[in-house]
Amino acid sequence: MFKILRSSLLLVFTLLFTFTSTSVAQQSSQTVLITNANIIDGVQEEVITDVSILLKEGKIAAILESNEPVPRADSVIDAGNRYVLPGLIDAHTHISSLASADRALHSGVTTLRTAGSDSYHDIAINNLVIKGKLAGPEIVGAGIFVQPNLGEDLLADLRFADLSKPITTEKTLRKLVQINVERGARVIKTRATERAGSPDTDPRKQVYSEKQLSIIVDEASKHGIPVMAHSHGAEGSAAAVAAGVRSIEHGTYLKEETILQMKKKGTYLVPTYTTVVDLTEPGGDYDHPVTTIRGLHMLPRMEQMIQTAMEHGVPLVASTDSGYGPESINRVAMEAANFVDLGMSHFDAIRSCTSLAAELLMVEDHTGKIAEGYDADLIIVERNPLDDIRSLQDAVVIISNGHIVKNRLPFALDH
Repeated sequence: MFKILRSSLLLVFTLLFTFTSTSVAQQSSQTVLITNANIIDGVQEEVITDVSILLKEGKIAAILESNEPVPRADSVIDAGNRYVLPGLIDAHTHISSLASADRALHSGVTTLRTAGSDSYHDIAINNLVIKGKLAGPEIVGAGIFVQPNLGEDLLADLRFADLSKPITTEKTLRKLVQINVERGARVIKTRATERAGSPDTDPRKQVYSEKQLSIIVDEASKHGIPVMAHSHGAEGSAAAVAAGVRSIEHGTYLKEETILQMKKKGTYLVPTYTTVVDLTEPGGDYDHPVTTIRGLHMLPRMEQMIQTAMEHGVPLVASTDSGYGPESINRVAMEAANFVDLGMSHFDAIRSCTSLAAELLMVEDHTGKIAEGYDADLIIVERNPLDDIRSLQDAVVIISNGHIVKNRLPFALDH
């Protein structure tokens, strides 16, 4: 009976996946025309008004001015003078399932970077996107977190069992990076300090030394892969910046001298501010008395740190630090809005989750802006986000790799 049930479930899953894959493949070959659009391209601050955008084979084929002839297309979306932007980019997530990737996509995120994922699920999902089996999002996957104790991640690859515990020696650090690269990681995530979201750890406490972090960066660089460092505390952050990581994730207790070094070295800051807000509020991804109290004293420190980083011109990139679970309320558009509340311009906040984020993820050659030849990763919003940044939180149309993921238009009844 169990074998029959298992076989039946497998058959149903196979049929559903085949149907979905076929539908995605069919849609990718169709042309889409967006008319009556205002473009914010993610690069220049002014709005490009009254244009049409032709999408073909997953790319932006043409941007047409109002006086140019409009070609025929399989699908036509009348933007109704609404605003078209690049699909959003979330630079720090923990996507580990098809359902969570789909939730991210339906929030307007067409590209994301993971900061650790269960058993290389992030890389597997991205492989489905590359093969055209899923509409998106594109995932710059980190695979398994490089840290002293792998915990349940030990199950992700049999070779992990041969690594000495804790993972602190040059040999084991290099080996863990190598395994991640072999499994398809496009970025390496490591830990400079302890976590903030765990009640049993102090986020200021340093985990790896500058020498150890330098080993990780060196091994990753041999494969042309950048390193992102989880770091809240001052000492760990200084060590990570000196070691040459591409980005500091969180950075709550960064000192000004380290911020100045980040500016000098071109180190990106991904503060995940909205996650610290989540620590202070009931529900969401975190809900524990200890982390709630911790969040209340961390939040003003992080606000001050972000404003200092802005003042010195450190590139800030938006993210959620979310697994996009069913209870999660963090969205990257909320982070952009919070940046504005902290003093960032509306345009720089838009860039923080589009073109600037693409530069951080090293995908700026094909996504993050609206231009001919770029991936057809687009969202349409009701109001001009240069005036109302919170309009990014309500994308009425989402297109990923040329696939229409969501289209609520038109609102009026068609008579």
